[in-house]
Amino acid sequence: MKIEKFMDLFKLKSFVVPLYLFQLREKFSLPLEEFIFLVYLSNFDEKFIFNPAKLSSDLKFSLNDVMVYVDHLTEEGFLEMTVSKNEKGIMEEFISLKPFYEKMSQFLIEDLVDTEKIQRQEKKSIYDKVSDGFARPISSIEREIIGSWVENGFSEELILAALKETVFNGVSNLRYMDKILHEWNKKGYKTVSDVEISKQKYQQEQRQKEKLELFDYDWFDDDES
Repeated sequence: MKIEKFMDLFKLKSFVVPLYLFQLREKFSLPLEEFIFLVYLSNFDEKFIFNPAKLSSDLKFSLNDVMVYVDHLTEEGFLEMTVSKNEKGIMEEFISLKPFYEKMSQFLIEDLVDTEKIQRQEKKSIYDKVSDGFARPISSIEREIIGSWVENGFSEELILAALKETVFNGVSNLRYMDKILHEWNKKGYKTVSDVEISKQKYQQEQRQKEKLELFDYDWFDDDES
């Protein structure tokens, strides 16, 4: 094989793949091959002549695959196919990427809104998070109690873990939370991981205890037998 053929490969035009396309790929809900095909098309003008043979040659996709991808992307609202006469009066088929740009704009807006929502949630104070957990406003006295927890070195994650435990037990007051936090403090728990490890250890001990009780049971001296 002549070396010129390999050299020609290096002369082929490259195309740019914006990073945001990959970051938003899940929103496309497209098979990988169609996603790659669409990314390739995005390097063309907004409207260009549909040349399936060239697309097939460039991407090494079969001609049938190219036609299938174009049909599906059109159905999904990523592409628009139009037919018009050229300067010589010959009818030509065009691909328009306008629907793709519109979808991308919507995807980016949704992603921005989701990001801002997460950021707002993260900016919520510990007081707001406790209030949300109890589904009611907290009083000024309760704010002082929460503030004292923070001042005494209780981390936010530990306070929220105590809140979760409190709500799970059907209670909605800070006294219960205060007891949980101080009990955890006595046992030296500093993180949620410490609490979870202790729970798992307790559950394992309980299961072991039940096994031992079952093993030690005197079946021959059962009063009900």
